[in-house]
Amino acid sequence: MMPKQIQAAHRPLQASPALDTRSRWFCRGWGAGQILAYLGLIPGLLALLWTMVGWAALPPSVEGQALPSLAPMLERVMPAVVNISTITRIEATEHPLLRDPFFRHFFDIPNQRQQRSSLGSGIIVDAKRGLVLTNHHVIAKADEIRVTLHDGRVLEARLIGGDPETDVAVLRIPADNLTDLTFADSDQLRVGDFVVAIGNPFGLRQTVTSGIVSGLGRTGLGIEGYENFIQTDASINPGNSGGPLVNLKGELVGMNTAILAPGGGNIGIGFAIPANMARAIMEQLVQHGTVRRGLLGIAVQDLTEDLASALNLTHAEGALVTTVQPGSAAEEAGVRPGDVILRLNDKPVRGAADLRNQFGLLRVGESIALDILRDGRPKRLAARVADPYRNYVPGERIAPELAGALLGELDTSSGVPGVPVGTVERDSPAWQAGLREGDRLLQINGQRLGRLRDIGAILRASKGLYSLHIQRGDQLIILSRR
Repeated sequence: MMPKQIQAAHRPLQASPALDTRSRWFCRGWGAGQILAYLGLIPGLLALLWTMVGWAALPPSVEGQALPSLAPMLERVMPAVVNISTITRIEATEHPLLRDPFFRHFFDIPNQRQQRSSLGSGIIVDAKRGLVLTNHHVIAKADEIRVTLHDGRVLEARLIGGDPETDVAVLRIPADNLTDLTFADSDQLRVGDFVVAIGNPFGLRQTVTSGIVSGLGRTGLGIEGYENFIQTDASINPGNSGGPLVNLKGELVGMNTAILAPGGGNIGIGFAIPANMARAIMEQLVQHGTVRRGLLGIAVQDLTEDLASALNLTHAEGALVTTVQPGSAAEEAGVRPGDVILRLNDKPVRGAADLRNQFGLLRVGESIALDILRDGRPKRLAARVADPYRNYVPGERIAPELAGALLGELDTSSGVPGVPVGTVERDSPAWQAGLREGDRLLQINGQRLGRLRDIGAILRASKGLYSLHIQRGDQLIILSRR
């Protein structure tokens, strides 16, 4: 029920019996004076109506101020975010008889393979060259990689290179009417800056979440070999991997990579690879197809409060040098055990992990400056990043089956004699044989190795490569070829 005053205002007019028909008509509707008065107001009413139409076209506002919206920025950014799907073919378990090609042909049995498709995200970072940045774990072991653009186009992608140590990979797609993102200087990020995460969580295309930078320089998570993560509370879920983390200008500040999820879902602790790190790795992958990390030849540890006090330091930041390898680039530069490395190329070193991360982005042959503290006095040293495989031999010099790999002299430091493997070119004979960078080759065709030159003699006597026993990290792997 309406209030009484409103009811009174809406009560219908009652005509007087003394009035004539025309008068009764005006009383029931409008009087002549009223009509003339309101006709004079029509221009004003039209102006008011026009103003209301104009207001309807503007964003919502409060007290005359338009509300902020991410939509204009996202309209520019979203075309550069892609969906990545991969297909990995796996041999199905079957009866040995079904492996006989003649048997399969005779009974017209197709090659049975299982296909596993995985979903992730990617970022177009160079529209002219068709370069797409994503996580290495998104495309690892993929036989086919397909990229779905914002406009619905599905393109076949070629892997340029991947680096599992930083979880960065680069793809190439046809450079036809693409939109890319601009890199921001991620070193300028601050805790509290607003950021937006974009990706394809659970296969839901072009999903946007927002939040802030919750932390910087996160390490020691055991996620990757080199860790320097941006922490954010912007929701990151499965499928967001490889997608962009952008600032409010729409610039790329990071690449979404992982979440801390004790219960299996997002709890507001997500991690992204800083844009500067991703860009440095990308440039090496595009140029070399792999990351050529250098060697300084030192062992370091974090500077604790007790160590800082013993060294008369006012704060416990930096990396304490514990060992210097003889003949290394560090020794040539004059680094000594007991030195505290404070800055690398004028960038502060917060600890041992931070120094490792910074050094891992440097290229072989690059000149660097080290600001150290020795006996309480500051000192600057100049060094050059050395190639850790400078004394390795190309595999093709040993045997055609190992072409594409770099092989070192026999190493017995771990107690088991083995030939260390350096870089391995993708799709080379050595790669197809199963060798990867960092492996130690223990046996070939069942024979132990005594010297590097033994490999060629073994392969010639065996008339080919049949099996490899390698050490990969803490695992012993046996690779056999049919």
